[in-house]
Amino acid sequence: MKAFLDILLPKILPADTGFICIAHEGKQDLEKSIPRKIKAWQTPCAFVVVRDKDGADCIALKKHLVSLCVWAGRTDSLVRIACHELEAWLLGDLAAVEKAFNIKKLADQQQKSKFKEPDKLSNASQELAKLVKGYRKVSGAQKIAPHMNIQNNHSHSFNCFINGLGRFITPDH
Repeated sequence: MKAFLDILLPKILPADTGFICIAHEGKQDLEKSIPRKIKAWQTPCAFVVVRDKDGADCIALKKHLVSLCVWAGRTDSLVRIACHELEAWLLGDLAAVEKAFNIKKLADQQQKSKFKEPDKLSNASQELAKLVKGYRKVSGAQKIAPHMNIQNNHSHSFNCFINGLGRFITPDH
């Protein structure tokens, strides 16, 4: 996720907006560090927490992560869940995957039922590996991110992330 966001966020954020993506060693590490890092952060800033769903109940997971931010004193934090995993966001834009890996006519498969709503796939990383021979999560995400169309993605959770980020950085958006 960090590798992907490091490339995607400059396409979305205003040019004068800096950001730092902090990677974590799994979901438990993320949940333990949210209150500690948010409380310790001295510089005025905004916090965005993004986590894969990984089979959890999306609503309960989001409530839990929001509660950690609130406990740390940041009621203004944005929490978004990638359903089920980052690869669903990538499968939501097969044109970007096609460009990144030079796979002719891959974007045409976006009309197949499983790619129309990639968030419903519980095995998005496996589906992506079937489409891209030798696909590796980090390098693949880095390769696809520059080609992502932030206005046209079939992943509902990706669109929620983009829309939430838009409202978050420009509250009157």
